[in-house]
Amino acid sequence: MSSSNFIDYVKFCSRSGAGGAGSAHFRREKHVPKGGPDGGNGGRGGHIILRGNSQLWTLLHLKYKKHVIAGLGKPGEGGRRSGAQGEDIILEVPLGTVAKDAETGEIRFEVTEDGEEKILTEGGRGGLGNENFKTATNQAPRYAQPGEEGIEEWIILELKLLADVGLVGFPNAGKSTLLSALSAAKPEIADYPFTTLTPNLGVIAYRDYKSFVMADIPGIIEGASEGKGLGIRFLRHIERNSILLFLIPADAEGIQQEYEILLNELRTYNPELLDKERILAISKSDMLDDELIEEMKQELPESIPHIFISSIAQKGLLELKDMLWKSLNK
Repeated sequence: MSSSNFIDYVKFCSRSGAGGAGSAHFRREKHVPKGGPDGGNGGRGGHIILRGNSQLWTLLHLKYKKHVIAGLGKPGEGGRRSGAQGEDIILEVPLGTVAKDAETGEIRFEVTEDGEEKILTEGGRGGLGNENFKTATNQAPRYAQPGEEGIEEWIILELKLLADVGLVGFPNAGKSTLLSALSAAKPEIADYPFTTLTPNLGVIAYRDYKSFVMADIPGIIEGASEGKGLGIRFLRHIERNSILLFLIPADAEGIQQEYEILLNELRTYNPELLDKERILAISKSDMLDDELIEEMKQELPESIPHIFISSIAQKGLLELKDMLWKSLNK
């Protein structure tokens, strides 16, 4: 998934349809000189609806939709005939899409299940026809309700990836390489920081045909929670993960120090992220001998399970998958 076709934020004007007016009609029958009221109700205006689609991973298809407009409800007719309902507009969205009010920032809802439909902007109700207003004292009401106006509002859709495991690390920590080694995902990999400009998802095959989903989140740098580097735009994807897999290369200047910086960035962005299960993987460990590994273990934080791995040498990858699966299924 390249940066050109991964879109995780869109803003557009959502306008639902106005309801149709009720009819103020009277029966005109040959042998009934004074026919009663028989005006039908107006049709409901069209809704704007979001529908979850598990086959979508991006909001790209909505990027250029600046206005989404639903159909108008049709007016009622004589003979108690109701007007037709306005056409609903259904927008397919990836799972993990959050709908917000653009002006207030209020979260409306989140779409998390395939096929799930939620009304984003509700259409106006149709007006009642005059047959509804007939009373003992008013046998021939000439009044019918107008339809309700539709709603026009600016909406923001944000995508938070739904993955079981989120990879957290500095740029060039080897996250993309690990994801490609564990799964069929083919993220762009190069020897420079900020290789990953978009989150990449990989389905990790496990024993006995089991699997789980891992997301490679663009590298965090110190100050990301304040908008430095790629900033918090990608930090929000980590919120959806069950487990955070911290990846720190064996040649880092200080593993404990890097871990604390990463942890602080997450804490600054959203303290609740620290409640998630954490595992620490020391990457590029094929360059270490057993004695050096034992020395490094003494410096690692005791509060987090750890493992030494090498994506290139395929070292410790099965054990890593065992650790992740065990944590996911506690």
